[in-house]
Amino acid sequence: MRILFVTATRIGDAVLSTGLLDHLIRAHPGARVTVACGPAAAGLFAHVPGLERVIPMEKREFRGHWWSLWAASVRTRWDFVVDLRGSALSWLLRARRRAVMGGGRRPGHRLVQLGAVLGLDPAPLPVVWTVEADHARAAMLLPPGPPVIGLGPTANWPGKVWAPERFVALFDRLAGAGGALPGARVAVFAGPGETEAAMAAPVLAALPRGRTIDLAGRLTLTEAAAALSRCALYVGNDSGLMHLAAAAGAPTVGLFGPSPPEEYAPCGPHAAVARTRVPMAELIAAPGYDHRTTGSLMGSLPVEDVVEAASGLLARLAPAAAQ
Repeated sequence: MRILFVTATRIGDAVLSTGLLDHLIRAHPGARVTVACGPAAAGLFAHVPGLERVIPMEKREFRGHWWSLWAASVRTRWDFVVDLRGSALSWLLRARRRAVMGGGRRPGHRLVQLGAVLGLDPAPLPVVWTVEADHARAAMLLPPGPPVIGLGPTANWPGKVWAPERFVALFDRLAGAGGALPGARVAVFAGPGETEAAMAAPVLAALPRGRTIDLAGRLTLTEAAAALSRCALYVGNDSGLMHLAAAAGAPTVGLFGPSPPEEYAPCGPHAAVARTRVPMAELIAAPGYDHRTTGSLMGSLPVEDVVEAASGLLARLAPAAAQ
């Protein structure tokens, strides 16, 4: 059986789709899988069981990326095409069966919307496919010792970024005497590139030397997942890393301002959110408000609220961890 799985451009949405792909692989043992996704998300699928090919869809003018995907897949007779991008491509390929997600924004969590494409309720939770080499690298970078708090201070647009000094204050509170993880180390996660490095730099500069592990731009997505799985806690802005942390099984607290947690909260039993105190309607009504650049929403998320969310999550998980 040959499956074409067309998924998201961004890492976060691609992570949320992994449970659907995992379901397909389990339902069709031995299937040969081709994944089409954005270049940034391609590494997420490197170790998918039965993988034949990952097709990175580099965005081009006049929707040229779709024609490139068509050219790469038209010669194959597919048994199942699953298209989470709602494109016309699915209807231009030879396929025994198709499942195409409708376009447009709908209410409810993105994971539920994805599950509905295959009629799955509950929707399957995200997964991460890693190999031994990923975990070996993670073990080298995060060796045994005091617990590690992972921080994710980056996001894909400025309005979603919590202030660097608040990440530092959060670590001081959680890792200090009386905190939820006293004596903890800290690992700072960020993606590749100058923009991500610039967002992570002020956090790295202010954290205590000797207890800080700089992982910004140093890991593939599967290596990052392996490293995140070694963290006692991960706290980060709404981003692909946040969803990856939850999928990897790390206790994860997502920080939300302009993006709605009702649609994009991290998924799984080890996840929680901390959200802004300012009502969205109040800010939208303000003159000149732009959710992509205005930091007012994240500025109204105090350290105390995130400490409470993180401590509450760890307390909730403690009985299971003790077993």
